[in-house]
Amino acid sequence: MVKEANTILSGFGTTIFTVMSALATRHGAINLGQGFPDQDGPEDIRDVAARVLMDGPNQYPPMMGMLELRQAVADHNHRFYGIAVNPETDILVTSGATEALADCLLGLINPGDEVVLFEPLYDCYLPLVLRAGGVPKFVRLDPPNWEIREDRLREAFSERTKLVLLNTPMNPTGKVFTVEELQRIAHYVQESNAYAVCDEVYEHLVFGEARHVPLATLPGMGNRTVRIGSAGKTFSLTGWKVGYITGCTDLIGQIAKAHQFVTFTTSPALQLGVAYGLNKGDEFYTDLRQSLEGKRDRLKTGLEAIGFKTADCDGTYFINADIRSIGFEGTDEEFCRLITTEAGVAAVPVSAFYVGEGEEKHFVRFCFCKQDAVLDQAVQRLSEFFSKKGETPLDRSEDGV
Repeated sequence: MVKEANTILSGFGTTIFTVMSALATRHGAINLGQGFPDQDGPEDIRDVAARVLMDGPNQYPPMMGMLELRQAVADHNHRFYGIAVNPETDILVTSGATEALADCLLGLINPGDEVVLFEPLYDCYLPLVLRAGGVPKFVRLDPPNWEIREDRLREAFSERTKLVLLNTPMNPTGKVFTVEELQRIAHYVQESNAYAVCDEVYEHLVFGEARHVPLATLPGMGNRTVRIGSAGKTFSLTGWKVGYITGCTDLIGQIAKAHQFVTFTTSPALQLGVAYGLNKGDEFYTDLRQSLEGKRDRLKTGLEAIGFKTADCDGTYFINADIRSIGFEGTDEEFCRLITTEAGVAAVPVSAFYVGEGEEKHFVRFCFCKQDAVLDQAVQRLSEFFSKKGETPLDRSEDGV
């Protein structure tokens, strides 16, 4: 008999995004489950990449990334956050933010090291931590406010803590961590003499009075923190898979040792396209934020008109709704299957982002980075479905997701 494959990764099923997207396709549903825009990013950025693809270079670029992009990332850090770094030694370009996360975890932790994670958490975090040999310690955030409880935060850290993985703005909650919350996290990171890896791919998708503050800018955190950015999220080019890591020279050097054995490098055409994009004027970033904030408000208003109560959303692509508010008595998984198959709108159950069992089975996540007409049609379908309450089985679903 053939020997068993890797037991860590084989224990994880197909991601919830793939499951719900496949279900949406089978039933012709509007897919507000998976988080990607339904329109490509700026034409001028794509034009730059296309010209480089035809004119070159097209051979292996430097392992750390093309200097043009590393310089653009360094300038971007200084421009928006006052972070000053050397583009030649303190920036690493990766094939997407997920690769960046993998490189950081493989490069910074040893088997047995404890890693602090905030849940609900993006689906790749736990598999990557476990595969790197880390021991996860969870800080559970509860809807609808997703606030950090001091007792939970304190209990997650110990003398064995090697690293904290922080996602802000946070998927799936839409939470933007406040300065006060970041200060509390920084306190425990420094007390444990640990590192921080910050997934900040939604850094420019922050709404209202909320502001994105990188953990690396707090006192004492600069030399122990790396921050991850994503061209896919900033420029609505998720298929390009271009990410970048910023950190002090020593940390980037350790992370690069993992990167060289994972992907080694990334398409030069895409790198130069992203470099051009990062140098766009402030109006681009303002328009991006305002556009997404308008879409958030559009979907939020539509959902609340149906009867949903929605959680706060200060950033990202996502808004969460409480399914109990419209009288549904089943689980979030059952609800998502029901509306996908019967109402023609797909969402994602928030419980899929939690590891342990809990009571958080009554929120679902909707993605709003879609065309206005698509959002309006989704709201209309849901409104028509839930207006037939006498005919709709709101307390059950035939199958789980």
